[in-house]
Amino acid sequence: MPKLSMSKLSKDLLKETQMLDFNQPKIQTLIEQRRWRDLSQYDAIGSIYNYVRDEIQFGYNADDRLPASRVLADGYGQCNTKGTLLMALLRAVGIPTRFHGFTIFNDLQRGAIPNYLFVIAPKRIIHSWVEVYYKDRWLNLEGYIIDKAYLKQIQRSFVGQSEPFSGFGIATKCLAAPDVDWKGEDTYIQREGIADDYGVYNQPDDFYANYGSNLSGIKKLLFRYLLRHLMNLNVRRIRISGVS
Repeated sequence: MPKLSMSKLSKDLLKETQMLDFNQPKIQTLIEQRRWRDLSQYDAIGSIYNYVRDEIQFGYNADDRLPASRVLADGYGQCNTKGTLLMALLRAVGIPTRFHGFTIFNDLQRGAIPNYLFVIAPKRIIHSWVEVYYKDRWLNLEGYIIDKAYLKQIQRSFVGQSEPFSGFGIATKCLAAPDVDWKGEDTYIQREGIADDYGVYNQPDDFYANYGSNLSGIKKLLFRYLLRHLMNLNVRRIRISGVS
């Protein structure tokens, strides 16, 4: 991919949108409290990334298209919603980001989604990661999806897993040491489960305007008001007690 100058990047890829509502007061307060604007670009990316990965725990929100401020208020999220918050926070401190859309095979969610609910899951689920512009190149950030506390419980439950692992919201070649830490390079936790590549979008709003969300009709209402709460109870149980 050819390098892009900051003059071409800065306008659209630092933009606030309806979903990336980083001027919302609670987001601005968080940024000031964490003093992310005072950090180097490398340290700011790392600190914001770690915050979204571990302090916004893995869980299921009401909709993929929630604004960043709502994800922050929820305090939990999955690939798409945590990605929205990550993009908003990075843009708020002057770091260009963009959105890369995919689908993933639903099998990697088995375990995180209890078997009795798995029957309603679509075969392919809308997925995304965040691309961040750092040192004149785009890096893929996906390892923020699963918080460390949850990941450690899965690792403890599958000690010695040497082959590619898929399940519990994870799809990685190495469960014992997945590439989830910020080191100035790509990070991944679900990449091995990707089905379709929908390409890069400057704004997540545009992607969801094209592709919508995973469920519709009665299934969407059931998910929003009942099923996701059962899924979140299951995820919290795993985080506390491990895999039964």
